[in-house]
Amino acid sequence: MGVSGTGKSTTALLLAERLGRPLIEGDDLHPAANVEAMRAGRALTDDDRGPWLRAVRDAMTAAGGPTVVTCSSLRRSYRDVLRTAPGNVRFVHLVVPPDELARRLAERTGHFMPATLLASQLATLEPLAADEDGVDVPVTGPPESVAEDALHRLGHPPSS
Repeated sequence: MGVSGTGKSTTALLLAERLGRPLIEGDDLHPAANVEAMRAGRALTDDDRGPWLRAVRDAMTAAGGPTVVTCSSLRRSYRDVLRTAPGNVRFVHLVVPPDELARRLAERTGHFMPATLLASQLATLEPLAADEDGVDVPVTGPPESVAEDALHRLGHPPSS
């Protein structure tokens, strides 16, 4: 979880490979209207996000077992929707300083989420609460070390 530009997709791919689990890319499940709204620079509303979050949850359920999922999950209420999937839903919040996020988004090409929406995402973000099953992972170093740090914080043994 995290705002755009934190490295969710890259980290999730590494986690899925390391854990031998399927990967669900939440961005692929956005309705076309959401993608067009973001592409046009319009921040999504809770009403826009509702069907998408339910689609992510439904994909988690359809996977039939442990999966790795990318989803911004910016608010607790959004995470609550995902937690209704069967099993134990845990969150990895990738934490990147705002100036680094802005730099990353300015350099990113080929993604529908423009850098102009970063401020709205940061304003929407509700960090994990103490009673939520998840970890905060500072994004420092290469993606492989971020993934290993996430696994360590989740209690998985280091890879050999």
